[in-house]
Amino acid sequence: MVEQLQPRYSVAWINKIAEVPQEAWDTLALPLKTPFLEWEWLKNLEASQSATANTGWLPNHLTVWRDRTLIAAAPLYLKGHSSGEFVFDHQWADLAQRIGVKYYPKMLGMTPFTPAEGYRFLIAPGEDEDEITALMVHEIDAFCTKHRISGCHFLYVDPQWRPVLERQGFTPWLHHSYIWENLGFNNFDDYLAVFNANQRRNIKRERKAVEKAGLRLQPLAGDEIPQSLFPLMYQFYADTCDKFGWWGSKYLTKRFFEQLYAHYRHRVVFFAAYTEQDSRQPVGMSFCLFKDDRMYGRYWGSFQEIDCLHFDACYYSPVEWAIANGIQIFDPGAGGRHKKRRGFPAAANYSLHRFYNARLGQILRNYISEVNELEQQEISAINAELPFSSSNP
Repeated sequence: MVEQLQPRYSVAWINKIAEVPQEAWDTLALPLKTPFLEWEWLKNLEASQSATANTGWLPNHLTVWRDRTLIAAAPLYLKGHSSGEFVFDHQWADLAQRIGVKYYPKMLGMTPFTPAEGYRFLIAPGEDEDEITALMVHEIDAFCTKHRISGCHFLYVDPQWRPVLERQGFTPWLHHSYIWENLGFNNFDDYLAVFNANQRRNIKRERKAVEKAGLRLQPLAGDEIPQSLFPLMYQFYADTCDKFGWWGSKYLTKRFFEQLYAHYRHRVVFFAAYTEQDSRQPVGMSFCLFKDDRMYGRYWGSFQEIDCLHFDACYYSPVEWAIANGIQIFDPGAGGRHKKRRGFPAAANYSLHRFYNARLGQILRNYISEVNELEQQEISAINAELPFSSSNP
């Protein structure tokens, strides 16, 4: 559907990102710090049947054009549930049901299944960001009102974009992730030096346990990765998800991993655990993506229960590779039970929310304000207990 707004702009809602030429989309997406808004990543999610209407993620992307030039875009989805978001609003849905409000579908802005900071509207350089943002928010408001959508939610937002949306009346909800930052480390020993003596011994012991098991962790990036490892990574991913049952978060298809090799391996780094007997088929592997000075942990798996392999494949070897390759920020993914003891402090991130049902919005805006205060206390408490030496903050 295309709507003429004024002589300068027109907007179009599209249900497939493939309807937009890759070059036009990536002109807006490639300058961003995050890799997860790039055309090929989002297209693969749709083409592989990972993020579709059938899985509860109906693509409903908003685009803004000047003549035939794409000047802005927002990856958006109509969600029929709250799975795959890692921002847990199930209690909001329960509340809506109790007061007679239909919570789903909802409008959602994020990269599906990817709890990594960086979501924002894609706006061409030189455009008036506030003006274009206001135009896009107006279109979203009109769409949601027309179709009786309960709310619009942007998750894991770019911190520089957050104040732009707050000026548009969106309510911020505070969360936290666990983020490693390179504090001037030149090697892995520098990383170890920030810990207290007890935790340094623990980390060395955990890496030694992997060596004693006869395993070698090998980082493989971009063209170094054999094509055969991509379907194998799907098997590791699926096996790990299956172990956790309903909580396993198995959203991606085998085709998604296979298509990464053809179109997106330049952003991929695997950390593969090989035995001394077999240097071709790893027994376990973790999957990360990187762009410029940032790296993101996504998935991991192993067909054998090997002591401490998870810690080495998902934290220590990626940190070592990050230091050697100029990575400044490493987001290892969802969860935090293991991360905070391994040099990943809690770091604030935000989601942004607008409610189109007045009663639901009145209740939840007050609720969010109270929760934000408690969440900030939680972040401070976590970081007060990190196992760093007294000479390191």
